[in-house]
Amino acid sequence: MSDASLAMEPVTFSESGGIRYLHFGSELIQGAMRIRDPDEIYLEYNQQMMAWLLFLETRPGMRVAQLGLGTGALTKFVHRYCPAVKTTVVELNPAVIVSARSMFHTPSDDRKLETLQTDAKAFVQSAQYQDYFDAIQVDLYDAICDGPSASSLEFYQGCYKLLKSPGVLTVNLFSRHKSFDINLNNICEAFGNRVLLFPESHDCNVVAIAFKGPQLNVEWQEVAKRAKLILEKTSLPTNNWVVGLHHENAHQESKLCI
Repeated sequence: MSDASLAMEPVTFSESGGIRYLHFGSELIQGAMRIRDPDEIYLEYNQQMMAWLLFLETRPGMRVAQLGLGTGALTKFVHRYCPAVKTTVVELNPAVIVSARSMFHTPSDDRKLETLQTDAKAFVQSAQYQDYFDAIQVDLYDAICDGPSASSLEFYQGCYKLLKSPGVLTVNLFSRHKSFDINLNNICEAFGNRVLLFPESHDCNVVAIAFKGPQLNVEWQEVAKRAKLILEKTSLPTNNWVVGLHHENAHQESKLCI
């Protein structure tokens, strides 16, 4: 599908059991929001895409890039719970931007949030943003949902160049599709095999975490303490994150060393 076609995909909605869903002209779910708690990250894989908080302390001047807006779940969360962080959203489809604000309560741009209507594949190649972001979150899918719409080695190398050192990338992947191995191999090559995976969540989603910068060598107990702190400050359900990462990734038995 061409970039122009992606920008014109129809945006539709449905509601069931107090949850509002985003679709791109099909029954496939592109995002969700609990209507009575619009700032909650409702979907488990979306929650896991905030895992960069385990490894980076938020601070004034910190910058995060969100590639693919969807319902704005991650954007709303950072805007509310990480007030020192500035988010740059990259979204090609103007209808997604409008719907995120009108149907899913995503805030309009302000000093902490800028939204760029542009192609993520071009964005990551921009010299303007090299060594610019502390974290990048990638959730790029089209109406077909047959794998990320940006998956090349060049794309992930671009993400690497945009990150500061240290920096963390989180990516939403489909585990039971041929796109999974393609994306994972390209992420590993771009990031020197410094990649962790969460266990598979609902609808075959798997979140990958990739690292740039000095090697991490930390006790899992310390990571667990950080997860508990995030839970207490944000109510983000981090309870099972450390156990899941510990058991899903080989050669990480005694310490997290990556």
